[in-house]
Amino acid sequence: MGGRAREAPGMDENELFQAALGLLPPWLVSRCTFDESAGRLDIHLDFPRGSVFPCPACGVPSKAYDTEDLTWRHLNFFQHQAFLHARTPRVECSGCGIHRVAVPWARPGSSFTLLFEALVMMLVKSTPVLAVARLVSEHDTLIWRMVTHYVDAARAKADHSSVTQVGVDETASRRGQRYVSLFVDLEQRKVLLATPGKDASTVAVFAADLKAHGGDPQAVTEVSADMSQAFAKGIAASLPNAVVTFDKFHVVSLVNNAVEKVHRQERKDHPELVGSRYVFLKNPENLTESQWEKFDALDVANSHLKTARAYQIRLVFQDLFNQPADKAQSFLNKWYFWATHSRIPAIIDVARTIRRHQDGILRWFISGINNGILEGINSLVQAAKAKARGYRSDRNLATIIYLIAGKLDLARLPT
Repeated sequence: MGGRAREAPGMDENELFQAALGLLPPWLVSRCTFDESAGRLDIHLDFPRGSVFPCPACGVPSKAYDTEDLTWRHLNFFQHQAFLHARTPRVECSGCGIHRVAVPWARPGSSFTLLFEALVMMLVKSTPVLAVARLVSEHDTLIWRMVTHYVDAARAKADHSSVTQVGVDETASRRGQRYVSLFVDLEQRKVLLATPGKDASTVAVFAADLKAHGGDPQAVTEVSADMSQAFAKGIAASLPNAVVTFDKFHVVSLVNNAVEKVHRQERKDHPELVGSRYVFLKNPENLTESQWEKFDALDVANSHLKTARAYQIRLVFQDLFNQPADKAQSFLNKWYFWATHSRIPAIIDVARTIRRHQDGILRWFISGINNGILEGINSLVQAAKAKARGYRSDRNLATIIYLIAGKLDLARLPT
């Protein structure tokens, strides 16, 4: 059963490489050359005179009409670069005309073999494209072209027919207020679309893309978003049956930002607040030991500082999402009265913002959806962007987003 591998009797180097490449008739290895000083192995492929090939259009066996010498980069042979060369035929089909045959080791139009491309696609999931390009000694433009081809092909086959719950959020693409909007299937936890911008038009782009993948914009009944008026306008126009749930993490963040504003203003006249920023931005259970010491020193629970009162108002607001559904409206009304009578301008402003958006906030008690999935995806995207030191274009960023968070079926792509 086990034991040492045996060398096939009479097998020369051409036959050995032919077997290793998995070539089937009529293809064969005609010769191999190895240049040690150049670190290069060249494998030349050919076919016998009179061979027939299936027509790429209809599959009818046809004879070669003419040939063209083509070259493909293959996986390294140990540490040496390897290349396949073949005079590649065109066939003349009586029904379809003249077409170049599809070779079994590479996709049409590519200068790399399928195995080389498979290696690259595996690497770019966790390594920046530029680093992969340096690793395989190829220009990164060629690697981007390869990655984009496979991602686009996988997206073209993606089925979005079951999408009913969508999360939308923006992620920074480059410096200078450049953004890409992400639309995520909240049930399947995957990115459906990444598109430049963060205005109402991005929702229209999403609706069109959803249709292109078998989905129905009218079937989308729940959308989680922030309080952006642009998103709200786009959702109303392009997803007519969707009810918006304002992302609870975004809502809490608004109140937190108000507390930070109060702290920043009051710190000027109260030196005891210096170094206490995170005491008021964190929840009590997340405070470090030193922050607890600062908390106790300020006697936050009994302090008359505006920052301390704003902090208490924020903690109570967070508790809204722990209320029974039938008590949420009453809870929010009482909180609103307290906040608007706090005599703290920043807190009053955020309370009024919340009152204007309360329908979307309270919708959470029905839909139960939020953008937590998007926050996780955004973290992955920003980590990839940091490792790559940015991307030259929004299209490249979108390609990486689909690759790491689109759950694309790259394994079943046609070659």
